[in-house]
Amino acid sequence: MTPPRRNHADDLRGATRLALDATTGVMELVEAMHRTIASGPALLGRPLEGPARVATQLAYGYLRGVATLVGAGLDAALARLGPALGESVPGPEREAVLAALNGVVGDYLAERGNPLAIEMRLRHGGAPLDLDAASLRAAFPEARARVVVLVHGSSLSDVQWLRNGHDHGAALARDLPCTALYLHYNSGLHVSTNGRSLAALLERLVVAWPVDVEALDLVGHSMGGLVVRAACHAGEAEAHGWRRRLKKLVTLATPHHGAPMERGGNHVEFLLGASRYSRPFRRLARLRSAGVTDLRYGNVLDAHWEGRDRFAHGGDPRAVLALPEGVACFAAAATTAAGPRARLPGDGLVPVDSALGRHPRPELTLRFPEANQWLGYGLGHLDLLDRPEVYEVLRGWLAR
Repeated sequence: MTPPRRNHADDLRGATRLALDATTGVMELVEAMHRTIASGPALLGRPLEGPARVATQLAYGYLRGVATLVGAGLDAALARLGPALGESVPGPEREAVLAALNGVVGDYLAERGNPLAIEMRLRHGGAPLDLDAASLRAAFPEARARVVVLVHGSSLSDVQWLRNGHDHGAALARDLPCTALYLHYNSGLHVSTNGRSLAALLERLVVAWPVDVEALDLVGHSMGGLVVRAACHAGEAEAHGWRRRLKKLVTLATPHHGAPMERGGNHVEFLLGASRYSRPFRRLARLRSAGVTDLRYGNVLDAHWEGRDRFAHGGDPRAVLALPEGVACFAAAATTAAGPRARLPGDGLVPVDSALGRHPRPELTLRFPEANQWLGYGLGHLDLLDRPEVYEVLRGWLAR
């Protein structure tokens, strides 16, 4: 299978739109700062607030209008230049940049219809799969009855399962009687949104697969483990057929109960709001995507974020979501420590307890059986993608 070609004009249009959106955002930030300073001291009741508001709205409104006209002109010009600019197969560098961009502002890209927004697809060898029987039969003439789907983490892509010459999916397809597929998705969207979309894709997959799917296994790295759990919940709610075929679920360094980095970002945003002079800069802290803010506590359900300001400073709002029933669930964690100690650091991004589903509140603890937990020493977050000892554990779990 050949990876799809991307139109250079679409990429340029997407980048231009994003640059203009950023320019408009900076204007709004400067306008807010200008208005705050020009309004005068708060102790005197901000005597110039009214005139300052009128003056800034006129000046910056004109600038925003110019930016909008420029953006529309560039969009139209690039649309006409499309055939001349041609197409090419994206290289790993462009795939990585697009994945990172979607991780940070993917919800914004999708909302604005930006061509840089990633559309969720199942892929193999970097090429998207058409989920109809004829296409899958042609793509997989030796399709196995056991299918393993690998789901990447935040700001990554499916091609980044290949790291330092090793790919868990390719190795599993070599060592076990299975076919390995990969999910490619916009990690800036809410985890629950991606979970629903994945559930729908899996349903189409098992219906169209060339042979009857006897067993389905899901492997998620980092955020991918949350998306897999969200998909299980959605599949149960919709009574999907793939859910009955799901045999094993593996999470690798998944922040089941959140990651400190996102909680730190939330604290910074709260502090920026403490002063009227720093408050405009909160807009910068609010650039992070819905997918990123889901990582604060490990949100997997709509109920974990619906009806709430996702940037608000507060405690863990989650309701209980147990591991899926009737499925063998496994969790791997990593620590940068070389060996056991009283207080273990995490892998640089995810704490050990979060990756293993442990929580101070017993009702939120994910009850992975002790035999189904593994902790790797001297490993960073991305090392779980390629280290030999990790693969041996993964292969052993799936070979049971």
